Amino acid sequence: MINSYLTDREMASLVEAIKTAEDLSTGEIRIHIDSTTEENNAEVALQVFKRLNMDQTEERNGVLFHVNFEQKYLTILGDTGIHAKVHQEFWDTIHDEITALFSQGKYYQGLYEAIEKTGIKLRNYFPINGKNPNELPNEISFS
Repeated sequence: MINSYLTDREMASLVEAIKTAEDLSTGEIRIHIDSTTEENNAEVALQVFKRLNMDQTEERNGVLFHVNFEQKYLTILGDTGIHAKVHQEFWDTIHDEITALFSQGKYYQGLYEAIEKTGIKLRNYFPINGKNPNELPNEISFS
């Protein structure tokens, strides 16, 4: 268990949700749980985005959910390809929905629903045309 926010089973289920979402599009989704950053969470999220090569996908359609449970901070980063399609309003809506569920202690549900909704957008804008290589790992990363 990570700081009592997500169980091992919930984390495994989130990885499966990512795999399912990615099977329906060429997009890439990652979750990063940060328990070390105390300041500048948004800046750290951008560094993590780059370190995880989220900005290296062929269609620039990587999405990172960077969560710092201890600091009660969530950053969602979509690369230029997906951001150009869904615009800031989509990310703001997803952010508000996740944080509303987080405030109720529903951490797993917030992330799971965000993955599903992001997967739908990726499927709409980045459908599979032929091969669909998994460009990035699906596992949850930590710092």
